Amino acid sequence: MSPRKLWLLAMLAIAGCGGNGSEPPASQSSSAPTAAEDNGAGDASDADAAAASAPASTLISNDAGGVSPTSAKFQLGTHYNRLSPTQPTSSAPDRVEVAEILWYGCPHCFAFDPYVKTWVATKPDYVSFVRVPAVWNPLVRLHARAFYTADALGKGAEMHDSLFREIHENNNPLDTEDKLRDFFGKFGVDAAAFKNAFDSFAVHTKLERADELNRRYQIRSVPTIVVNGKYVTDAGMAGGYEQLFALINELVAAEHAAK
Repeated sequence: MSPRKLWLLAMLAIAGCGGNGSEPPASQSSSAPTAAEDNGAGDASDADAAAASAPASTLISNDAGGVSPTSAKFQLGTHYNRLSPTQPTSSAPDRVEVAEILWYGCPHCFAFDPYVKTWVATKPDYVSFVRVPAVWNPLVRLHARAFYTADALGKGAEMHDSLFREIHENNNPLDTEDKLRDFFGKFGVDAAAFKNAFDSFAVHTKLERADELNRRYQIRSVPTIVVNGKYVTDAGMAGGYEQLFALINELVAAEHAAK
């Protein structure tokens, strides 16, 4: 199958990739200041082994006691769902983890990214933000491998914006290993270093972990937000980007209070 056909199939399989109409209202600006990201590459930790052995999750629409951790503005089962059981995270026990599940080829993720950066710049100190790439078909998995290859080479933060722009602004789908190798070369990565990282056991292990998390979080569209391995939501469910981040703030505050 040609790379172009693979690209089109990936787009169709994701059904718009953003899910539930998660694009921002026209009145919202798509510009945002760049911010340093806390644990932005979504590094693995000892929790990875726990994730592999944890029970499979089920999405439920109400808390065990029938009490939502959020204000009346947000309804469990409408604006967000709960995973049962809660899934392990890669963050320290005293941190509340917010994970973004994304795909570089998704236009919704590209539009969402500036809003994420704005939020990361102002998030509470007790929040750990991580990114987890989607991996559900060959093209999406290829981009996930690029995500972890950049991380392995110490260039994850440097290349993050450029990977999005190369695909969505420069119309280069980065749909083959050769195209990715050439693109990494623009960041001072020679062909041998790229190949070693791209095919490394470390990158393979992180891909397998991402696949496990995608299944445990029941990811069906991107971008999706998972709060502390417990709550799942997106802009479509929340009612827009502004509402989504208000919801995230309420959820992380409730999780922090419960620690």
